Amino acid sequence: MVPQCDVAIVGAGAAGLSLAWRLLSPPAHVPAPSVVLVDAPPGSLRPPERTWGYWEEGPGEYDDLVTATWDHLRVRAADGRATTRSLGRFRYKMLRSTSFDEGLRPRLGALTRAEAVVVRVEDGPDGATLVCRTSGGATTSLRARWVFDSRPPAPAPARTALLQHFSGWFVRTHRHAFQPDVVELMDFRTPQPRHGLSFGYVLPTGPREALVEYTEFGPAALTEQAYEAALRQYTRDVLRLGPHDVVARERGAIPLTDAHHAPRAGRHIFRIGAAGGAIRPSTGYAFAAIQRQTRSVAAAVHQGRTPVPPTAYTARHLAMDAVLLHGLATGRVRGASFFSRLFRTVPAERLLRFLDGETRPAEDVLIGLRTPVLPMLRSAAGLPFLARTPR
Repeated sequence: MVPQCDVAIVGAGAAGLSLAWRLLSPPAHVPAPSVVLVDAPPGSLRPPERTWGYWEEGPGEYDDLVTATWDHLRVRAADGRATTRSLGRFRYKMLRSTSFDEGLRPRLGALTRAEAVVVRVEDGPDGATLVCRTSGGATTSLRARWVFDSRPPAPAPARTALLQHFSGWFVRTHRHAFQPDVVELMDFRTPQPRHGLSFGYVLPTGPREALVEYTEFGPAALTEQAYEAALRQYTRDVLRLGPHDVVARERGAIPLTDAHHAPRAGRHIFRIGAAGGAIRPSTGYAFAAIQRQTRSVAAAVHQGRTPVPPTAYTARHLAMDAVLLHGLATGRVRGASFFSRLFRTVPAERLLRFLDGETRPAEDVLIGLRTPVLPMLRSAAGLPFLARTPR
């Protein structure tokens, strides 16, 4: 007999876990749905441990799980000029994926977890069926009223497609080397590529401990040797950390694209997280949008409505991102000076709300005036003539 459940979630990343927790935490007098979370067995199909950075106003739902929080951030221009800003009502937060998974487990008592590779999802008139393959090679099926798939989809046609790719070291220095209350959000004292940009990113968790990352926006990821060389140069010549130990490593790549992400893949099948367009194309941030998206989906399930995930960002913000991506890809917009100027001239709270897609049109105009207007206009003028192709 095919097992039955109300909701099946594919993937136990930020989106899958967030949705499972919200579904199993219904309002008073509302029964929780039955939820099955299907994640790939350990191996190449399961993402390695990773770090999420995000900001929010005041206390948050996951504050007991975060590694560290900060109330100031800094951006350094290529010439070393530093802009340090208070975040006002916001706090920047660091959350490790392992801490998120382990910390949510006590809140997910009624969740059924299964390890299997989802081979395909078949839509039907009153639900959908997941056809899965276990680690032992057996084929099983799971039928659900609603299916939410967070696996990365095949690349969709886009006019511009870049990659935010990065490699990081968790370091412990032999002397005090970090300012624990300030995030080094973008440090452009790194060699800049002709198109795109590169920067250092430092999340200090103490005066001698930090996650130090080298990041690029570009067409393709680097080799492991190139990342190691870039991190050595940044920690030695720019940060001047002195003797230090690398206690852990992480590496990743996030697509930055103006492709359309349809939240619905069938009558009973939906995409969430990165698959559902939660990644902000201009920055790669996604965690806050995932929380908005899963909060809306869970509310719809609890109320008995069709739980179509909402669009993560407005058409206006996505259009602005498309212009910026095209400008970076063509070299018309110099990324280091672009972001340095924004953080230097735009109030921090307004800029963070913009990056979360929560600013009003008048605020967007004010922010737009702080960008290189002519290169941005040239990029905007060329977009309608570009074909959307698979990237």
